[in-house]
This record gives sequence, structure tokens and C-alpha cells, in this order.
Amino acid sequence: MALRSDWSQRNCSMARGLDILGDPWGMLVLREVFFGNGRFDAIKSRLGAADSVLTKRLTALVDAGMLRRQPYDDGGRTRQEYVLTAKGEDALPVLNAVVLWAEKHLPAPSEQAHMFVIHTGCGARTTSADSCTVCGERLTAHNTSWHSLTRTPEPVALAAAPASAAPRPALPPT
Repeated sequence: MALRSDWSQRNCSMARGLDILGDPWGMLVLREVFFGNGRFDAIKSRLGAADSVLTKRLTALVDAGMLRRQPYDDGGRTRQEYVLTAKGEDALPVLNAVVLWAEKHLPAPSEQAHMFVIHTGCGARTTSADSCTVCGERLTAHNTSWHSLTRTPEPVALAAAPASAAPRPALPPT
């Protein structure tokens, strides 16, 4: 899902990662799925994206293994919603990092235009993308909420990959 070129075979890990995560529409789609909005119309409504743009980004995220389609019954007809895979869920620290960087360095157009990363384990707002700055626990989709003041007065628990999703491969030793 490269912006301009296919970087999927580059020797640089950052280039290969940006091939999938470097598209702003794709990142916003992931944000919506983490917020629990996995249905096409719900994503479209929040993003204001054209059908063709959203379809292309959803297809690319499914092809990349970040999301998978899951059928649901819409009152007589079966439709598809998008859910995170383990691979997609592992992108959470990247999305958290973007939020935290923007909150630190970019002015908000209004007092409501803020978003915070909350560790639900201890209830603290964190300033780290991957672990709670108060208690040190690793942040996961299961123990993290986002508080977008434009969405809701309370933090929203994040969606996570279903338990039946493919297991995560072991990380190489550091």
C-alpha cells in the first residue's frame, strides 16, 4: 500500500514498514477499527472518504494481513466487517506514537481536538507509545483506551484481534 512506489522488497525495514503503514488513509482506517468501527459505512462516516478510496485501503490492509473480513448478518443479508488480525494489533504502538507526537508538537485547532492514550490497568494517561509511563506495564489493545475528546466524554476501550487470529511469531532476541 505504498504512497508512490512499491517498497515491500526494500532492504530497509523502515521502508518495508512504510509500504503498509505510511499511507494516511490506511492509518486512519486502522484507527477506526481500533475504535471498534469495523463496518464499511461506519468507517466511511467517520473518515468522510470516497467509496473508492476506502475500498482500496481496506483491500490493501486485508492483503497485507493487518485486517480480515468477518461476515455478519445485516437483517437478512450477510455483509462483511473488518477486524484486526494479530499483525494489525501489533501496529498499536505505531498509532500511539503518532498520537503522542502530534499532541506534543502540533497545535490543536480547538480544545476538543485532543486525543490521549490511557493505560486502563492503572487508569493513567501515558506519554509512551508502548508502555505506561506511570506503572511500566506494556500497552496492548487489551489494556489501552483512547480518549478522543471529539468522540466521547470518556475513553474508549480498543478493539483487539479475535482470540482465533493467527498466533504472533516470536520476536528475535535483542
